Amino acid sequence: MKKIYPVIFLLFILTGMLSAQINTVTLLNAKVSQYEKTEWDIRLTEKWENPYLQEDIALDMLILTPTGKNLVLPCYFESGESGKESLWKARFTPREKGKYSCIFRLTKAGKSEIKSVVYKFISRESSGDGFLNPNDNWTLRFDNGKPFRGIGENICWESRTNDDSKFFRKLHENMKYNYDYMLPLVVKNGGNFYRTWMCSWNLPLDWKNGINNPRYSASGEYYNPSAIKRFDHMINLADSLHIYVMLTLGQGASGIREGGFAANSADFFVNPQSKERYKNRLRYIVGRWGYSTSICAWELFNEIDNVQFSDRDNPISAESIVAWHDEMSTYIKQIDPYKHLVTTSISHRDLTGLNTLKNIDINQKHIYKNTASIPDQIVKYEAEFGKPYVIGEFAFEWDWSKNFDDFATDMDLDYKHGLWFGLFTPTPILPMSWWWEYFENRGMTTYLRGVREINDLMLKAGNGNFEKIDMQSDQLNLRGVKCGKTYFIYMLNETGEDKTSTIRFPVGSDRILSVKSFDPVSLKYNDIRDFEINELQAFLPDVKLESKNEKILIVEIK
Repeated sequence: MKKIYPVIFLLFILTGMLSAQINTVTLLNAKVSQYEKTEWDIRLTEKWENPYLQEDIALDMLILTPTGKNLVLPCYFESGESGKESLWKARFTPREKGKYSCIFRLTKAGKSEIKSVVYKFISRESSGDGFLNPNDNWTLRFDNGKPFRGIGENICWESRTNDDSKFFRKLHENMKYNYDYMLPLVVKNGGNFYRTWMCSWNLPLDWKNGINNPRYSASGEYYNPSAIKRFDHMINLADSLHIYVMLTLGQGASGIREGGFAANSADFFVNPQSKERYKNRLRYIVGRWGYSTSICAWELFNEIDNVQFSDRDNPISAESIVAWHDEMSTYIKQIDPYKHLVTTSISHRDLTGLNTLKNIDINQKHIYKNTASIPDQIVKYEAEFGKPYVIGEFAFEWDWSKNFDDFATDMDLDYKHGLWFGLFTPTPILPMSWWWEYFENRGMTTYLRGVREINDLMLKAGNGNFEKIDMQSDQLNLRGVKCGKTYFIYMLNETGEDKTSTIRFPVGSDRILSVKSFDPVSLKYNDIRDFEINELQAFLPDVKLESKNEKILIVEIK
């Protein structure tokens, strides 16, 4: 009997190897086009304990592009049982036109591999813009070279079941405040950007219960099916509207009570099991939604300094947080074949080393009660760290225990100023206001129209190139840029009185062809005929601006 054991053991191994296989691969698209989602169904047979953990089982699509680039796309588990035929999916967006080839690679326990046969497909040329890429401090650029600046606001979550606002609870719990209402509204009024969160009450991918939102259901599944469904819907909606999103990924359900491994937030940043769990979460997000050209940036954390100081008497080590960001930003760049931008944010306290991380493309902070400081803050950080800087949140007031209606006019003016300060400052995404329900309820979303109109004129005039110009005025707050052969000047009267001012700015030997003023509320232009050039400077005398108002001057030169 002893002589039989090795034979039985060998047969057992061979049987296990033969049972694992990629059964069928099906391309679901009738036609494949550049910059559009291509979807594949992959049916395979293999055993696993958890199909969402790459250390257990992983499926990848290995892609050879028409220009010879080798890409690795994470695929994701859709349905099925261990040991039986299961359904997996690949979602791929071609950036190149032409002939592609690919194979699917199944990896078990990080070791044994099974590969499919080679599949080929052709991507047709598209008129789409493609993915957003880094360009300079002023702009991003699409794959097709078109310049872009983000204009929009925070829509960080859809209305909650129970809101904690003292004065605006009813407003915040209104079910109309959802992606289906807010995203089309922003786009209709000229916006092209928004920021949103993954958290326990919004897109709660790895939360099983305790979800303060009627759109989601409690679930014992590893990833919440209702969150996946809503996530799919949001991305499809954004794609259809051509609006771009900064997706704040957050910590996820990482605590022990939530099914994770971290004893607390400090442990989350150093616990090896928590790190592996987070990397699997990133892999799933990239695999399922990374195909979308509407995803502008992955934001790893919202206000990481507030997480650091959640226990003021025992703050988390900055070194461990920065090391975690270095590891995760590097990892997501490795697994994301589209190389989406990566960012993270602070509230107001810098962490040494965070702003210099190689794989953080955009640095970010949030500014409340000090909107006037936004331009200087952006310029300061960009000069110090050599990266684009973004103000991800701003508002006149952050304290939700106050009644904003007591200073509603100040809230509105601050909303306007933040947008214009951003437009005339080197930042690729304009400052994004907080309190989206409040401002929508006051009809402020329409104000985006004028900002978008001037933004488009700037991009067209200079093809995305900006040159800051020095402005002089004895009465007004002025900011100016030159785009191509056009000067754009922002005029703000912050005083309580109407003002008349002479505006001066250098034009060199250029000859002025025309000067117009633009009113961002009425969206009307008016010709200004009284101007002159003296000693290489332009003079615009007697420019009038009412109290608490702002206008744009557009000066075209030969």
